[in-house]
Amino acid sequence: MPASRPATPTDLLNANLRRDPAAPLITFYDDVSGERTELSATTLANWVAKTANLLQEEFDVGPGSTVGLALPVHWQTAAVLLGVWSCGAAVWETAAEDDDRLTDADVVLADADRLPALEELGLDELLGLSLHPLGMGMTGYTGPARDFALEVRGHGDVFSPWQPVDPAGVGLVLGGGQLSLSALVETATELAGRLGMTAGDRVLVDQQAATEAGPVAWLLAPLAAGASLVLCRAAAPSGLLRRAETERVTATLGLKLDGIRELGRPA
Repeated sequence: MPASRPATPTDLLNANLRRDPAAPLITFYDDVSGERTELSATTLANWVAKTANLLQEEFDVGPGSTVGLALPVHWQTAAVLLGVWSCGAAVWETAAEDDDRLTDADVVLADADRLPALEELGLDELLGLSLHPLGMGMTGYTGPARDFALEVRGHGDVFSPWQPVDPAGVGLVLGGGQLSLSALVETATELAGRLGMTAGDRVLVDQQAATEAGPVAWLLAPLAAGASLVLCRAAAPSGLLRRAETERVTATLGLKLDGIRELGRPA
């Protein structure tokens, strides 16, 4: 990471790119759709760059902007989070019951299932995500939101911010508080150390634990530690141990699996 300035989340991704660009970085399962998607650092960085270019070129997102997210834990959500932070902008995540707070965001990215409720708020800038396993667009949708999957494809694989990213700028809005971009990295690094997450770890976390822990824990802490992530949505508890064995998981976050280290728990 550059020594001349505090790190940002983009620096964490770049460090993983330098360390091992082709190794699996995020492996995502959805036990409802049967999806298994695996992204290397290179593939994730490509999605991040395209997302950042889309936000910057189409919505003028940059330092001082706020991007609302109404998305579940997902590999595409990881790309969106890192894309927003690449622009130097702030992320504002909300649960469905707090959607009305998103009216203050400059642009909102939402799961297609949440679009009808968000449309009633009269949001000017709204992007919908199908969360399709192959990154395809929304089917059967006729509302005013733009389709993230269709829009993002036409944008470049390399991102350069129009304005210098300030590590002291707001990166995440949490209720009444906030964290700067550099504080996100500092918090993630401290958390990874406190949990005992190390380079080379392969960390299994399910959707519920990841949602409760937040993106600093499920996304940034593994990046800070040099670990990879096995992220499970709608996970069937009975199959998690088998999956952990198949994916060569070395640690879990917020889960107890026999014979596998639980991060943050005494050995």
